[in-house]
Amino acid sequence: MHAKLVSILGLFLITFSCISQNVEDPKAAQIIQQCIEVHGGRNYRNFDVSFDFRAFQVQLKQKGGKFQYERSTKDTLGNTTVDILSNEGFSRSINGKAQKPEEKYKESVNALAYFVLLPFKLTEPAVNLKYVGENTIDKQTYDKVEVTFDAEGGGSDHVDVYCYWINQTTHTMDYLSYSTGGPRFRKAIKRATVGGIVVQDYENYEIKDTKLATRDYDEVFKAGKAVLLSKIEHTNLVSHK
Repeated sequence: MHAKLVSILGLFLITFSCISQNVEDPKAAQIIQQCIEVHGGRNYRNFDVSFDFRAFQVQLKQKGGKFQYERSTKDTLGNTTVDILSNEGFSRSINGKAQKPEEKYKESVNALAYFVLLPFKLTEPAVNLKYVGENTIDKQTYDKVEVTFDAEGGGSDHVDVYCYWINQTTHTMDYLSYSTGGPRFRKAIKRATVGGIVVQDYENYEIKDTKLATRDYDEVFKAGKAVLLSKIEHTNLVSHK
C-alpha cells in the first residue's frame, strides 16, 4: 500500500476512535490529529510503558478503553507508597496497607500522565479545541491551538486554559502553556520513543504577568522575559509490550 495512503488511513482510524471529542473547530481538530499521528498514532490505543520521574517510578498502561496509571516511591525510612488511577477509580497504599484516597494525590497522578500522554489526551470528550493563529519561534512557524475544558469530565482544574504550539512542518508539539498553579510555558527539549509513543522532556518557564492570556506566553518567551524554573525529565524509559 502506498505510504501516503497508509498515513491517511492511520489518521482516519485515530480520528474515528476519538469521535466523542467536542469538535467545534475543524481546523484545530485537524492540526491536533496530525500531531497525534506524529507522536504515536494508533500506538496510543495499546501501550504499557514505565519510566522514572524525579523520585517516582511510573507505569502507564492503556488497552482499548481501559487504562491504569501507577506511581510509586520509597522514602528515606524505606516505606513504599503506591498510587494507582484507573477506570475503577483511585487507590493509595503505604507498604501494602490501603490509605484514604485523597483527591490531591489522584490529581497529581492524573496530571503526570496527562503531560506524558500529550497530544493524545487532547482527544478526551471534555476537551474543547480552538485555533487562535500562528507565530514564529526560533525560525519555525507554529499553529496555536487553545484548549478549554467542560466542567463535566474536565477535572478539578477544568477552568484552566491551555495553549499548544504545533510545528507546521513537523507537526510536533514543541511548546505548551497553562495558567493554573502559576503561569507556565514549556519548551520541548528532548524526545524519546517508547512503545511507539513519543515522550518529551521540557524546560519549564514561569511567566510573571498573571493577567496575560496563555496564548500570548510565546511573546514573553521570545522577548527573553520568561524565567526558567526547572526541567521536566523522564529517564529509564521501557516498553513492556
